[in-house]
Amino acid sequence: MKLVSFVSRGRASWGVVTPEGIRDVGAMPGAAPSLKAALPDLSAPDLSTIAAALDAAPLLPLASVSLLPPIPDPAKILCVGLNYKSHIAETGREAPRYPMLFPRYPDSLVGSGAALVRPSASHNFDFEGELAVVIGKAGRHIAVADALGHVAGYACFNDGSIRDWQRHTTQFLPGKNFAHSGSFGPWLVTADEAGDIGALHLETRLNGEVMQRARLDDLLLPAAELIAYISTMAPLQPGDVIATGTTGGVGLFRDPPVWMKPGDTITVEIERLGTLVNTIVDEEPGVARG
Repeated sequence: MKLVSFVSRGRASWGVVTPEGIRDVGAMPGAAPSLKAALPDLSAPDLSTIAAALDAAPLLPLASVSLLPPIPDPAKILCVGLNYKSHIAETGREAPRYPMLFPRYPDSLVGSGAALVRPSASHNFDFEGELAVVIGKAGRHIAVADALGHVAGYACFNDGSIRDWQRHTTQFLPGKNFAHSGSFGPWLVTADEAGDIGALHLETRLNGEVMQRARLDDLLLPAAELIAYISTMAPLQPGDVIATGTTGGVGLFRDPPVWMKPGDTITVEIERLGTLVNTIVDEEPGVARG
């Protein structure tokens, strides 16, 4: 299934994307209040209850809603640096022994179709097409062999980066958390429908020009190993997001560097997972974004 969070006529809800449109499961009596709250049931082997509710759920045209990040309210968003072999090569750095982790915060992300904001503090605004993993089943000290059983599904992710702020210190956090600088979506594809993630291709395009292209098996540490490592540090809960790192081709290491600017369109597409599309705008002076 393709699961989506959205706003329709000022009301936030969640549902299932079908060929006819979005089935607004969140509008059904007794439904979970959010997709995050529904994930434990959606991760169960038997999804017949959800499937049976689809025909009765209101049908909304996809074009009539504003898409949110699939999980708008995750407790944790953990991103991984230097995790594609091609990206490690272009940086000239050695492969890390352990995952390089840093947090993103929910208000730094928007959904597909929304604008990414180039901040007034810097114009070094870079793209990073990535695979996001969403946890569906809670766990701690998860074994690698069991890790994928804790996954609800997968989505596209753009870890938009303000490169000079990222390099202020050895910690990446400042360059990764400007308001509305990254995106996540357009929806969450359940693990059964996504299939073998390693066999899928990722492509990032800036104004239609291919910037990044890779198979997901180019990951240094695949999703199962990341889940095992992170769950040793902290309990993983339904709705937690792991952004697994970007491949080679980022704007920083091009000659000359390529930065996203107002009027641009950036897309991150992963086979079977959909296409995440965002335009770029400049930060408006004095406008708070949350």
